[in-house]
Amino acid sequence: MPVKPPRPALPPLNALRAFEAAARLGSFSKAAEEIGVTQGAIAQQIRHLEAFLGLTLFRRLPQGVALTEAAQEARPRLSAAFDALALIVQELKASHAGRALTIAALPCIAQLWLSPRLPALQQAFPGLAISINAMEEPPTGRHDSFDLALFYLAKPPAGSLALDEDSLFPICTPALAGKLRTPVDLAGQTLLHDAVWRGDWARWLRHAGIDGIDPGRGPSYSLYALALDAVLGGAGILIGRKSLVAPYLADGRLVAPFAEERPTGDKLTLLFPPAGKPHPRRADVVAWLEANG
Repeated sequence: MPVKPPRPALPPLNALRAFEAAARLGSFSKAAEEIGVTQGAIAQQIRHLEAFLGLTLFRRLPQGVALTEAAQEARPRLSAAFDALALIVQELKASHAGRALTIAALPCIAQLWLSPRLPALQQAFPGLAISINAMEEPPTGRHDSFDLALFYLAKPPAGSLALDEDSLFPICTPALAGKLRTPVDLAGQTLLHDAVWRGDWARWLRHAGIDGIDPGRGPSYSLYALALDAVLGGAGILIGRKSLVAPYLADGRLVAPFAEERPTGDKLTLLFPPAGKPHPRRADVVAWLEANG
């Protein structure tokens, strides 16, 4: 009978993964951040891989590292292999009818747009488990497992679904609004800022035609939800994003003291994985989110 030769021995998968990430990103620290380990762990895994292969994969430079010629040739094929492996795993997960539907979202969208809708969403789909992952950047689908993603995008890509365009306007408590007759009255008030959207005050003031107010003064918060808590506590006035603050305006906890709204130029966008078998309830959930956006 024919004898099949054994498969060649392979190095540990973690070592290959560390090398692929470091080679693709051009940095041990960026690879550590992506994988969720320390930079020292990445370096150790790569040393193990170099010992297994008997060759050097990175040239250590005074500032950073550089791939050797052999590593440069191997990196694209190894990346393609990891992408194929990730796709197979996603398809295996998708074959499980009872698996959770995973939604990736910008943290402020997850907290302020998606979370308030979850009770009604789960009531509409009582047998569906929903998992939410807060992410600062839209997932690529190559290394992130998700069924839907919600992000603000100025130019939604082909195959995505753009919901309503957003707008900007000042918001505050009703008590504070009583002190504001026109936008000029903002000169004597505390302006609050979200660190990511620090330029929103300048954008709105230009749109409203207001000069003589420093748009950069006032405290800044690393999360929009923190800035919103400060507004609710009466600490000052924040530029609201309509998609995020609509419930607070609807129940009267916050008000918009001025009529001027400035379009943000971006849209709340639903993104989908570029490949793989979709979750069996994805189309239903997308239709619900579109109807309840």
